[in-house]
Amino acid sequence: MGRTVRLAVLGAGLIGRRHAEHIRAVADAELCAIVDPAPAGVEFAARTGVRHFPDLSALLAADRPDGIVVATPNTMHVANGLEAVAAGVPVLVEKPIADDVESGARLVAAAEAANVPLLVGHHRRHNPVIRAAKATVESGKLGRIVAVHGFFWLMKPDEYFDVAWRRAAGAGPMLINFIHDVDLLRHLCGEVEQVHALSSNAIRGNEVEETCVVLLRFANGALGTVSVSDTVVGPWSWEQTAGENPAYPQTDQACYHIGGTHGSLSIPRLETWSNDGKRGWWEPLRADRAFVPPEDPLRLQIGHFCRVIRDGEAPLVSGREGLETLKVVAAVREAIRTGGAARVSSR
Repeated sequence: MGRTVRLAVLGAGLIGRRHAEHIRAVADAELCAIVDPAPAGVEFAARTGVRHFPDLSALLAADRPDGIVVATPNTMHVANGLEAVAAGVPVLVEKPIADDVESGARLVAAAEAANVPLLVGHHRRHNPVIRAAKATVESGKLGRIVAVHGFFWLMKPDEYFDVAWRRAAGAGPMLINFIHDVDLLRHLCGEVEQVHALSSNAIRGNEVEETCVVLLRFANGALGTVSVSDTVVGPWSWEQTAGENPAYPQTDQACYHIGGTHGSLSIPRLETWSNDGKRGWWEPLRADRAFVPPEDPLRLQIGHFCRVIRDGEAPLVSGREGLETLKVVAAVREAIRTGGAARVSSR
């Protein structure tokens, strides 16, 4: 522990409130302000006992926090991030870093030019389960990675869509949910070069997609499939398998499978399957399961943000990393639009 790091939260919605709660729970962090023009933001600040500001300009004119957590709607991330960077204040921006690659690249470039730390809230990388899974992959125990499969199947209830922006393009499971899955698969298996995809909105009929099937070609030659739907009742999603958010009932299922020439790994169960001796379909399979103590990755992310600000620790998910993940999602959206393959931008 070192000096206390003063953090402000921009946006008092569901995720902003969770960030605020975790800031208050981290020993060397202090929640110094809530920034949100809505009456709910005023009420939340008062209930939390911190100063309230209607916008970021008002905050920066009156106070200078050590860091800012941006938890506003997706379309505001870049403008909010650019304002923080221009003021020289380190920023943790919720995912996605932007709602399009070009504006995200502009924010990354501005932060790098100003030498201001920019982090993206792909908090699942902080989960001890993912740290253990990455260690297994990097150990070589699985051999060469050949195939990857990911599930995001759950049912968002009807009242979720009472909020208008959740029915509009850009607010569906691609940017809100699937982007997390892509980020973890990139983190565990390497960069994605090419994608194919199909989508549907046949059930609710909203402007936004609700079901997608995605094929991924990784730079190392591995192939992946990801099935995404927020209109399926099922137990196979990170939300319902990882147990990191108590709002979701936890199941004992897996949502990712990584297959290699010497073994396969299920996540978050951390179950590794392999042959004891000769590899082959007639040989007995052995299952080994690892267990790691649970820790809240959002809280770990706040602690990490504090160390980046105070100690100069390298960001686990930098702005550039967040941008690379967004590029994959952008390619998926292009593949859906054209009905063909799409290359992931290397620029």
